[in-house]
This record gives sequence, C-alpha cells and structure tokens, in this order.
Amino acid sequence: MNPVHGRILIADDDSSMARLLGSVVSREGLTPLLAKDGAEALQLVRAGDPDVLLTDTRMPGMDGMELMRKAKEINPELPVILMTGFAQVQGAVEALRAGAHDYLAKPFEHQQVLRVVLRALNERRLKLELKHLVDHVHHVLSPRETFGPSGAIGKVIAAIERVAKSNFSVLIVGETGSGKEVVARAIHQASNRARQPFVPVDCGAIPEALFESELFGHERGAFTGADQKTVGKIEEAHTGTLFLDEIPNMPLASQAKLLRVLQEKTLYRLGGVKPIHVDTRMLTASGQDLEALCDHGSFRSDLYFRLNEYTISIPPLRKRCEDIPYLAKRFMDIANIELSKFVRGFSPPAVEAMLAYRWPGNVRQLRSVVRRGVLMAEDVISEEHLGLGLKHGKPSVDEGQAERSSTPGRGRSELSLREIVRSNTVHVERTAIVDALRTSGGNKAKAARLLQVDYKTLHSKVKEYGIQNEGEHAHV
Repeated sequence: MNPVHGRILIADDDSSMARLLGSVVSREGLTPLLAKDGAEALQLVRAGDPDVLLTDTRMPGMDGMELMRKAKEINPELPVILMTGFAQVQGAVEALRAGAHDYLAKPFEHQQVLRVVLRALNERRLKLELKHLVDHVHHVLSPRETFGPSGAIGKVIAAIERVAKSNFSVLIVGETGSGKEVVARAIHQASNRARQPFVPVDCGAIPEALFESELFGHERGAFTGADQKTVGKIEEAHTGTLFLDEIPNMPLASQAKLLRVLQEKTLYRLGGVKPIHVDTRMLTASGQDLEALCDHGSFRSDLYFRLNEYTISIPPLRKRCEDIPYLAKRFMDIANIELSKFVRGFSPPAVEAMLAYRWPGNVRQLRSVVRRGVLMAEDVISEEHLGLGLKHGKPSVDEGQAERSSTPGRGRSELSLREIVRSNTVHVERTAIVDALRTSGGNKAKAARLLQVDYKTLHSKVKEYGIQNEGEHAHV
C-alpha cells in the first residue's frame, strides 16, 4: 500500500466537520469514508476495511473511546486517531495508552490533519510489510527447516507427519519454550483442516472464574456483565484445530465439561439450553507429567486418556545441540528484517558459547538472546553481545566431572572460559555419539547416518574420546 493511497474512515456527528475533513484528505489522493456516529463507523470497519480511523471523541450513543475499542476488536492493526477539544487533551493522552495511534486537539490546521493521517498510513504500511516478510520467512520453510537438522527433531517431524492427517487428539509434551505450539501449528498445517481456523488458548493465562466463558462461550444475560452473546474458543475452532497450551491449569470443573464435548461433539454455552454441534480437533500441550497429576487427583484420568490418543515429546534444546547454530542463524535473519539491520553472522566464540550453554528456556530463550544480539551488534554477533554467562546455564554435576577429567590436576575455578566451553562441547559430542551407538546396536555406519556425519569422522571421534563400543553397552 502506497502511503498516498488509503481509505480514511471519518466518524463525526458534525456533518459539516466530517465533509470538511473528507475534502482535506481527498485532496491528498486519499479516499474518505464518512460516518455520522459510532454504529455506522463500525459497519464501515466491518465492510470497508479502512486503513485509518479518524474519530471525534464526543458523539451521541457511542463515544470515540468505545468506537476505538470495538473497532480494534474487529481489526487490531487499525490505527485510530482521536479528535478532541483542548479541554479533553488529558483524556486523549489516556486514549494513547489505551491503544490510540495519535490525537488531534481542536482547533487544528488542515496540514496538521494530513501530517498525522499520513504518518499513521506510513506506519501501518511498514508494519504490514514487516509482517509479510516475517510470515514469508516462516511459511516457505519445510518442517525440517523450521525445527532444525538433528536426528531427534527428525523423529518429531516423522511423528507430526504420521498423525497429522488423522483426527487423533494429540498431547505434546516438552519443557517451557521448547516449541510445543510450533509443533501444534505444524500438525494443523499438515492436516486436512489446514484451511480452517487454528485457535490457540493459553490455559495458564485465563482466570478460573472466566475459564468456562472463554472456552465454551456464553449467552446474553448468562451472568452480570454478559450484555451480548459470545462464541467460545471451542466453537470458534469448529472444523479446525483447537490448541490448549498448559492444559494442567484447566480447572477440574471445566475438565469434566471438556470431556463431554470430546465424547458427544456438542457443547452448551453458559446460560444456553440449545446443544451446539462442534467438529473441532483437539491438540494439547503440557510441561508437567500429566500421569503424575492424575495420581494426585489434580487432573482427570479419563480426560487424560481421551486427550492422549497420540503423544509427541519434544527434546530440550540442550539435548539437540546440532540444532543450535541452524536455529540461531534463522532467528538472526528474522531479527535482521524486524530491526532493519544487516548482521552477517556469529563469531566462533559466540557459537561455542551457545553450544556450551544449557538453555533452560529452550528455543524461546535462544530466539530472545539472538534477537538481542542482533540489536547490539553492528557486523558480527560476538560472545559479549549474547550476554549468556554460565549462571543459569552451567553444566550439570556429571558434565562438570567431564570437564575436570579432561584437564587433570586443575579444578573448575582454574579453567579459562575457552577451556570450559571446549570441555562442554567435547562432552556434548561424546554423549551424542554414545547415544547413537547404543541406538544402532554398535553399528558405526548406522550411527554415522543417525548423526549425519561420514563414517571416517565418527570413527575418529570414537577413537579420540576413548569410547568403548560394545553394541548396546557402548560407554565412555
């Protein structure tokens, strides 16, 4: 969208003012849409897809603040400019905090109106371009390119492909930040429902008192403040996929109702008496052991069995270190687009630091760290730009033992940072090779294929690390 081409919705009960503003923007090549009140403006938001909403704050029936709130429910990206009398400037400042793009204090000059409107149009264009670029980066990638090249992720991708076309309820388990929603979206995109809605719900972010209304919806008058009918998330995902993240946070009473929906394919909105048929595929995720929660009585075992028709377990990032450089590069590319920068890559010490770190926050933390690194760097992301340290990512006791054994006679406090990084990298490689040899029953050629390295490299590493290969009992 060129910033000098756009649809400007003008809402003002003063028809002469609305016509004047329409004339001002039309002289700049913009298309005015005039509304005499908030209700008419909302109809035009739904039907006309305006690029900017310019509204008076004081109108009969629905004032500008309420219009802004309802318009943003329809189109969250719509820039709203409020026109206010000088005496209400403080209220306009509050409106900016509530989501308005800008405000105009009356009386104002025509050029002032144009400057504010054109600025809003230009910022909207830039945001849409950025969203398009970031979406392009995500959507052109295959599942393998999205998750990484490791053998562990290969198993996750195989599981996604195996279950996607079915209607199985899938339980996705993994640590926080490991990519459970990414897996859920991949299942949806590979399913027969890909063109239908994907509706994510964070069960940990909904207050218990509002949970059932959020999930099942409610009828008008169902409770105090329910002034209109609301469709719940299950119904919103009809014919598509509902993803319930952090499912252990669901209240027990809601668990019973969800079980009935899964069994009978119908639901009742709060305050409703008419059953509503729903064809919604259910994907859930948990960072906790649901079986243990069932044993403790905090999660219904019958619901667990219904949700757990198929399970996909995502390994933590520290157990698939070969994915780290790949994901870091991808996150750097996305951050370069977002921040309009041209960072070329990572210094070798930065790569070593990322490989040595244990990533308690998993992929989400890696993305955040790389994004900050892109912000800080001018050309190449250094170890200092990452700001990792070892406080929250230091090796386990076993890994610390491996460090000390690799440098006889020296304690951890005597090692340099580079030596610590090197010893951790050695430990990660050694552990991965031992696991591959165990999986392959001692077959080095098969183990090399699992690790995606050539046989000669694997043979050299086995010899270098002193790995005793005894088939299933390969050990260090």
